[in-house]
Amino acid sequence: MKVEQLFTGCLAEMAYYIESNGEAAVVDPLRETEPYLQMAEADGAKIKYIFLTHFHADFVSGQYDLARKTGAKIVFGPNATTEYNIYNGADGEDFFVGNGKITLLHTPGHTMESSSYLITDEDGNTPYVLTGDALFIGDVGRPDLAVKEDALTEEDLAGHLFDSLRNKIMTLPDDIVIYPSHGAGSACGKNISSATFDTLGNQKKTNYALRSDMSREEFIEEVITGLKPPPQYFPNNVRMNKSINTNIDKVLHRGTTPLDPSTFKELSERKDVLVIDTRSKEAYSSGGTIPGAWYIGIDGSFAPWVGALVSDINQKIIFITDDNLRVHEIVTRFSRVGYDNTLGYLKGGLASWESQGYKLDSIESISATKFVEMLAEEKIENAVDVRKESEYFSEHVVGVENFPLDDIHSNFGKINPEKNYFLHCKSGYRSLIAASIFKANGVKKVTNIEGGFKEIVKTQIPLSEYVCPTTLL
Repeated sequence: MKVEQLFTGCLAEMAYYIESNGEAAVVDPLRETEPYLQMAEADGAKIKYIFLTHFHADFVSGQYDLARKTGAKIVFGPNATTEYNIYNGADGEDFFVGNGKITLLHTPGHTMESSSYLITDEDGNTPYVLTGDALFIGDVGRPDLAVKEDALTEEDLAGHLFDSLRNKIMTLPDDIVIYPSHGAGSACGKNISSATFDTLGNQKKTNYALRSDMSREEFIEEVITGLKPPPQYFPNNVRMNKSINTNIDKVLHRGTTPLDPSTFKELSERKDVLVIDTRSKEAYSSGGTIPGAWYIGIDGSFAPWVGALVSDINQKIIFITDDNLRVHEIVTRFSRVGYDNTLGYLKGGLASWESQGYKLDSIESISATKFVEMLAEEKIENAVDVRKESEYFSEHVVGVENFPLDDIHSNFGKINPEKNYFLHCKSGYRSLIAASIFKANGVKKVTNIEGGFKEIVKTQIPLSEYVCPTTLL
């Protein structure tokens, strides 16, 4: 029996492909269908089932389109309701795939329909359990995302999660391998490990939530403490995962439309269209960009940042790339978080734009060394660290204020467009995003610190390890 973990780094998401004797199942598929169709074709297998561990909030899953193309049955756990046809599996129900078996374990807590899937191979062994967002490596799923459903509180959900872990997961053999749905970087947990699998026995030793002497009350307190508000696009993705959405092939066809510079310019000047520059940090910094464009580079955590920063899930988007071979990938990654209204890309890149005599805008950059010199000479009035609060409070440059990129829209009223801002993050990716949004919102002078905090600390500038949160901007 083949069980393959399919890791998508941008989303820190794991889907699973399972095959035995000409039959296959897919667990938590991404929006695009081709990878799973190709895997099944290579194995000479028919996809029989599509299992969902729960309604995902951080990406739009692809069960509907995949089922439409394969005839596979979509399986959710108890309590799930959708606009499309699904099968609600019962706790303990078996599903046969070739000579193997997949058993649904209802494990509510992250959400109420949340379920795990126990794999039994042809020899009767149970080598894996797919835990969805009930149990991560080093963490558990946050219990606050479904609090609006049926008047449940996060304390209620945390209590359900405690029971699920103790009664369904921790009773499994210690040598069973835990296969979760997410890894480090996902906002579905507080502090998920970078490892993508581990044995249950080792998790009992190292995962705080599986401590054997932890009471129910202690668990609830531990799990709900320190939760940050989820990204704003999460409720939209949950809604989409319960709905019949635009066919992914139509989304990809429209979004990969090449737009000549004149058409692109006309669209870019419309108030209902957003331009996103997806190129590398280096290309964006050195070559300039189209006035008003936001920078969100495809080589970073692209999709989560699109979801966190573009407030309207129906936003019309056109984009810039310097690699036509990545156009399909870029549109795919927009669609993974539900941004289906990509209208096309700038044909020929910025070279074609410039060839028409159209203007460019740019973000000024300085080295970390120059930044430190200017700080010492008191030539910088507004130095801003756009990292998360937790990063900032851990260690930051003395005198530099915190303005997390995650909260840029809610806090933008604190920004004076007439002032000059010097921005840095950890390595320069997030600060360029923030700088581009500053400029697009009328801030006249924005400077990015090249290499970010990584380069700044090399200058031996004094650092503060912890200060109380402030809002000095």
